[in-house]
Amino acid sequence: MTFGWIAIAAALAIGLAAIGATLAQGKATAAAMDAIWRQPEAAGEVRGALIVSLALMEAVAIYGLLIGILLLVVFPGQVPHV
Repeated sequence: MTFGWIAIAAALAIGLAAIGATLAQGKATAAAMDAIWRQPEAAGEVRGALIVSLALMEAVAIYGLLIGILLLVVFPGQVPHV
């Protein structure tokens, strides 16, 4: 397998994970702000749930980064020497 394909796979893993996590975090934050706006007395509960869900969404992005790095490390002999 050539290094070019491995680099493309790593870039796709990192990029798609980052895009997915970003869109999910934006949607969750918007929904939380809407919930707090509608019911301000529940702000503490909403904020706690939002922080936990944002942490789980960020874990998805970190997993994508990990897969991308592993793809580049697993095939170290394929890296072109410049």
